[in-house]
Amino acid sequence: MVRAGGRSLPAVRRALTSAGVPLEVDGDDLPLRHEPAVAPLLTALRTVATAALHHRPVETEAEDQPEAGPTSWLDTETALTLLTSPLGAMDAADLRRLGRALRDEERAAGIRVPAPSDDLLARALAEPERLVTHDPAYAHGAQRLGALLRKARELLQGGGTAEEALWILWNGTPWPGRLARAALRGGAGGRNADRDLDAVCALFDTAARAEERTGGRGALNFLEEVDAQDIAADTLSRRTARPDAVRLMTAHRSKGLQWRLVVVAGVQEGVWPDLRRRGSLLEADRIGRDGLAEPLTPGALLAEERRLFYVAATRARDRLIVTAVKAPADDGDQPSRFLTELGVEPRDVTGRPRRPLAVAALVAELRATTVDPAASAALREAAAHRLARLAALTDDEGQPLVPAAHPYRWWGLEEPTRSAVPLRDRDQPVTLSGSALDQLANTCALQWFLGREVKADAPATAAQGFGNVVHVLADEVASSRTPADLDVLMERLDSVWNGLAFDAPWKSEQEKDQARAALERFLHWHVLDRAGRTPTASEHDFDVTLEAGEYAVRIRGSMDRVEKDAEGRAYVVDFKTGKGAPTKDEVAAHPQLAVYQLAVREGAVDEVFDGRRPEPGGAELVQLRQPAPKKEGGDAFPKVQAQEPLAGEWVSDLLATAAGKVLDERFTPTTGTHCAHCAFRASCSAQPEGRQVVE
Repeated sequence: MVRAGGRSLPAVRRALTSAGVPLEVDGDDLPLRHEPAVAPLLTALRTVATAALHHRPVETEAEDQPEAGPTSWLDTETALTLLTSPLGAMDAADLRRLGRALRDEERAAGIRVPAPSDDLLARALAEPERLVTHDPAYAHGAQRLGALLRKARELLQGGGTAEEALWILWNGTPWPGRLARAALRGGAGGRNADRDLDAVCALFDTAARAEERTGGRGALNFLEEVDAQDIAADTLSRRTARPDAVRLMTAHRSKGLQWRLVVVAGVQEGVWPDLRRRGSLLEADRIGRDGLAEPLTPGALLAEERRLFYVAATRARDRLIVTAVKAPADDGDQPSRFLTELGVEPRDVTGRPRRPLAVAALVAELRATTVDPAASAALREAAAHRLARLAALTDDEGQPLVPAAHPYRWWGLEEPTRSAVPLRDRDQPVTLSGSALDQLANTCALQWFLGREVKADAPATAAQGFGNVVHVLADEVASSRTPADLDVLMERLDSVWNGLAFDAPWKSEQEKDQARAALERFLHWHVLDRAGRTPTASEHDFDVTLEAGEYAVRIRGSMDRVEKDAEGRAYVVDFKTGKGAPTKDEVAAHPQLAVYQLAVREGAVDEVFDGRRPEPGGAELVQLRQPAPKKEGGDAFPKVQAQEPLAGEWVSDLLATAAGKVLDERFTPTTGTHCAHCAFRASCSAQPEGRQVVE
């Protein structure tokens, strides 16, 4: 493959690698900092060098002036990056177990709401002695890495060099040994290990040369120098080309070489040709035999770019593929003018390949073909022969290169299991909630069954924690346990916020700002004169049994707020903190609001109306995260979506449909927008990724 002018080589390399394509890249075609083996070492060095700069040497610190707290020099994101890198060698399971253990330790110390586990992991990495008492099965990697970071930091504080600090970080882990063993095993893994070892050696060589050249200007200066290197560092040796891999290089480097197939990628207007003036800082390229030459004109630059494109295109002996992107709008990405000079009409290709360009995907397709009754006998036999050839491939030590191709690695599916015990007793009312009714009748019955009945849903997310906190504070204001004051509510929010686990600190801050805005909207809505309605109950639990056709349905739930309107009717309010909102038509037939109104009609709120059975006067959704339209107050008020008082029997029909599905155990999947956030896509027969599992 030839890449236009060397632009975006790292991005192309990442795309091909992620697709499983074997790749060969000359070391001097890739800046050193982009090498996968170098990146974690540079991250660790930058962390300890920055810490060393802002802290005095340990031996000179006064006893009454303690060192700054651990997280002041090691932020959470960097800590997690280092722990999951080859330096820490911890996987997601190790991080979860250690984070859980650290939170338990905080609670045992009397801290009722511990900090998020990610923050505790960062503190422990900065202060590794805290990990001594934890199980080495999951804590050893963090303890070892924390000790190395501290040792490297103290070295730099004492005047050590970047090369010495890098050696401490590199040599103190099992990583070098793992790479050495992989390199000796050979095969594709061995070649990757060879490249990683070569990159690390180049890093040490660069650090040593920088020290000799600058006379010890410090690790941060060395890091700035490495970051500024858009031209790659020298390789230690030129590797021989791999016959079984794609070669990725610039058009300049392809001169004099040829291949049967060449792909010239990214031939975009503005990229190729690139008509920007370029040259060295001192313009040595303009020095000619007769003195200083004039800069190249745009026409000369275009001719030079055209010659370079000709060089790239003529590297192909048999087949040439040229790719470009065409945006729908004229002001977006457009193919290069050079495409029209190839003499072939460009072909528009949309969509993605039917499978990833990787061995695993090929094996999966071949295995599926061998047992596909719709495939011809000749095709099934050809797939089996191809699998046999792949299964027979071995490396230099006789180890299989494609073990998944051999039948002993295949797993079959048994017939679906059936339970002799019914899911629900037909002689008892079917117990449902308002949200369950919506899922069963309108969304996806399979999602309801797996999430609510099997209890296989994902753990509570930070977004759900956000909603729970806002609901609790709204209840405290409505019941007069907390004054309707934003500052007081924010103090209450601050006291529990650290108990919510977010993916990153910036996300926590962003969500906290959203929570403040939601509470402010709630307070403005709370003090409004809402058509003479007055609150009568908050977080009101109810439990009623309804007749729905041939079924008895028991509805249980909690109403966020019940109000009495000017006519003495009961009005139900449901607070929402999600980022989406139903349409006007969807609100009119909203099952959860309708169930609340039906429960009112069946006596769910009699006790808060002095034993009187009120008529339902309607219900509404108050979208606290979303602003109202400008004509209704704009950003200061929440979006309010009202449902009229119940009319007709459509709610009873919904209840009967839902109850019938539960009792008949008809949990068929239904596709829709809800699929994007479903936790069961991988086992759902309505989705491609799940169909291959269950069929």
